[in-house]
Amino acid sequence: MTTLTSAAPAPAHPATAARLVGDTAALLRRSLTRLVRYPSMTVMLVAMPVVFLLLFVYVFGGTLGDGLPATQAGAGGAAGGKAAYLTYVVPGILVAALAAGGNGTAISIAMDLREGFVARLRTMAVRRASILGAHTLASVVQCLLCAVASFLVATLIGYRVAGGVGGALGALGVLALVALAITWLCVALGTVSDSVETASNLPMPLTFLPFLASGFVPTDSMPAGLRWFAEHQPFTPFIETVRALLDGTPLGSNLWLTLGWCAVIGVGASWWSVRSFDRSSTR
Repeated sequence: MTTLTSAAPAPAHPATAARLVGDTAALLRRSLTRLVRYPSMTVMLVAMPVVFLLLFVYVFGGTLGDGLPATQAGAGGAAGGKAAYLTYVVPGILVAALAAGGNGTAISIAMDLREGFVARLRTMAVRRASILGAHTLASVVQCLLCAVASFLVATLIGYRVAGGVGGALGALGVLALVALAITWLCVALGTVSDSVETASNLPMPLTFLPFLASGFVPTDSMPAGLRWFAEHQPFTPFIETVRALLDGTPLGSNLWLTLGWCAVIGVGASWWSVRSFDRSSTR
């Protein structure tokens, strides 16, 4: 951002690419600084998937791991029990961490809209693309932080990547892409919310969708109707792609489904965000 002290109306000339990047970088620094200075939201978002990981592995893992087919137990399949279930559940936990991390995005952009920060920016030479872009990038960082924290805890309790360094890096790339799509959706939900409280509630279904996918139990074990939903919602290919990369198993069609879902969600949600941003910022 070139200056935040001018009170003059925004100039009519279009922003250059350099100015757009500079504004986005300045607002991104603000968002990241807020994460550091007010860490309570980030700590809560990081803690949620970690608690789920420990709960499912140590409370349900023995029974659920013994019931996993050998083909779905990954590298821990031969050991059975908690070892098999830990290998199976980690990809689901990582994707669930992204869904939980996106919740903070809707809250932060709703706060900026409702507390006057965006109204102040609108009086300056700051483009809306910078505002939305900075929130999006900061949220992707927050989502990946949640996923990395969950992965580190999983490693401490015995999880190992069978797919090697290449599989781990590939999984990280997929997680970043999924985080970007989820973030844009949460940005849109934040811009359409009429209060911060509403913004904190609208993304909640995203938190539960990984549980209704293949993240915690195979879809083959679900009743027919629920199985159909689990196999046709986006979080199942997200999870299966990450699982295949980490386990070093074939990707099949899941990678293409993941790319397609991310494109549909990301493009649709970004269009929705831009459309609703101007209306929200003038309320």
